[in-house]
Amino acid sequence: MVVRSDAPGHAYDIVVPTAGRSSLQRLLDALAAGPGLPPRALILVDDRPGAAAGPLDATVPDGLSPRVEVLATGGRGPAAARNAGWRLARAPWVVFLDDDVVPAADWRGRLQADLRAAGPGVAAIQGRIRVPLPADRRPTDWERNVAGLQDARWITADLAVRRSALRAVGGFDERFPRAYREDADLALRLRSAGFELARGDREVVHPVPPADRWVSVRKQAGNADDALMAALHGRDWRRRADAPPGRLAAHAATTALGLGAAAAAAAGRPRAAAALGAGWLGATAQFALKRIAPGPRTPGEIATMVLTSLMIPPTATAYRLVGLARRRRLRADAARAPRPETRPDAVLLDRDGTLVVDVPYNGDPAEVRPMPGARAALDRLRAEGVRLAVVSNQSGIGRGLLTEAEVAAVNRRVEELLGPLGPWLVCPHAPDAGCVCRKPAPGLVLAAAERLGVEPERCALVGDIGADVEAARAAGARGVLVPTPRTRPEEVEAAPERAGDLGEAVDLLLGGAR
Repeated sequence: MVVRSDAPGHAYDIVVPTAGRSSLQRLLDALAAGPGLPPRALILVDDRPGAAAGPLDATVPDGLSPRVEVLATGGRGPAAARNAGWRLARAPWVVFLDDDVVPAADWRGRLQADLRAAGPGVAAIQGRIRVPLPADRRPTDWERNVAGLQDARWITADLAVRRSALRAVGGFDERFPRAYREDADLALRLRSAGFELARGDREVVHPVPPADRWVSVRKQAGNADDALMAALHGRDWRRRADAPPGRLAAHAATTALGLGAAAAAAAGRPRAAAALGAGWLGATAQFALKRIAPGPRTPGEIATMVLTSLMIPPTATAYRLVGLARRRRLRADAARAPRPETRPDAVLLDRDGTLVVDVPYNGDPAEVRPMPGARAALDRLRAEGVRLAVVSNQSGIGRGLLTEAEVAAVNRRVEELLGPLGPWLVCPHAPDAGCVCRKPAPGLVLAAAERLGVEPERCALVGDIGADVEAARAAGARGVLVPTPRTRPEEVEAAPERAGDLGEAVDLLLGGAR
């Protein structure tokens, strides 16, 4: 029987993509202050553009600092940042938080309750979002816009997702370049895969961020993503994603009236121009009044509403046309679409304790004994066309206990007993040498992937200790632990996937089970 690490079901990692906003400090402080089970890891994904952005301007509280991992994605966008984060995670649940939310004091405890209440078919649990609005005046248009997050569904401001479900659907679609609709797209793909989505009881506060008067115009870029949603999920995607109806039809009509008036005037048709112009003016005024009426109605707010109401219809329509043009490239972009992660293209294998019985610092080929069932498991991989390689720490060379020739002789004997195993990648260094190849460093995994011509994320590493799994994780590969009596209990507990023997590990890898 294959044993999976999500048996307890309640452990979680937190992934926070950030563009370096100052609000990140507020989030970290709130996470550290609350009671309840802490995350196994807090993964901060620095998505600021450029390789030399410098360290994040945030101090990790003492209660979280041992759990923090930071990686940089260089400004590839929130979907790519979240993908990088959850692929680094190892807990059964991944909780995505935006860097501008503030978890409530009881957030960790309520999160645990949400996870415990989730049935086996539940893939994602949406947290509750509260947007504080001013009590002494009516909210502005921008404040009302942000307050709409309170009713939004499946947004990653606070979304817990099973890591196995993310792997099953391939994670976020990186063709969504903005923090907009990539969450609804994920929800629809999870539902299409047969998963359930649930609403939890935990709460985060989402303060209204500062913005200039043109923010509502810039937000119209989301209309391009709406076109992509329609192409991917059909015209009724809004209903199935619980998304409110948009105003694109009205914006397109207003824009058409304005363009028609300009064209009629240019063609010397004043009556037609006047009629069309009156229609454009009436539609624009109606839109502006609808935005002005519920607000504070200050001179500054009224001026902003008038100016932006003139600009929003043509801007929204233009972005929609951009999105429609992108639809034609969907077929060409198919390689970038998320795919379910099933069997790997290559399996990397630890030697001692995985392929053969561990004999410490063995330099004698006569001492080589295969692990039970190893030959049959390897033959299955070969029959499926899976590429193989061996990645092995051999610190006995660096310690002066073995020669490279002795290690090579043992390796040849392993292949005589188990068949061809592809390239052998061996780290000869002592543990204190500071090399980049000794597991848990990713060097051997990356070198093996390069030798095999396979991307690291399409590789799986099977080993018997935590260093094997950590090396796979550091390289972006999949790690499967096959424990032996020398495997420490904490290594077993931390492993994202584990199996009873090499044959069961192959079942896991070839069967696509998670």
